[in-house]
Amino acid sequence: QVQFVESGGGSVQPGGSLILSCAASGTFFSAYGMGWYRQAPGKQRELVAGIRTGGRTEYEASVKGRFTISRDNAKNTLSLEMNSLKLEDTAVYYCNRYRSPLVGWGQGTQVTVSS
Repeated sequence: QVQFVESGGGSVQPGGSLILSCAASGTFFSAYGMGWYRQAPGKQRELVAGIRTGGRTEYEASVKGRFTISRDNAKNTLSLEMNSLKLEDTAVYYCNRYRSPLVGWGQGTQVTVSS
């Protein structure tokens, strides 16, 4: 069973940057697209960015040009570089399969953007 461990979150000021990491255990990591999701207080979890097995990336409109998703299949890791952070980016960030997430989610990592 694949498991996910997210890390790298923290508290930053608007305009700041963070790099999130996700370590995935289990097999077949390279065979699936992977994505980053986030859930803000009072809101549903949403897909933020995805990367296909071939490397093509897709982003939610509000983060385009600010976030960059990448993967290292040899290390079974997924990253999310976040720049020009805004208050509305505050959320718990999770990693999972892209567009077809597994039911088992990791603990997530908290990102807080405040003045």
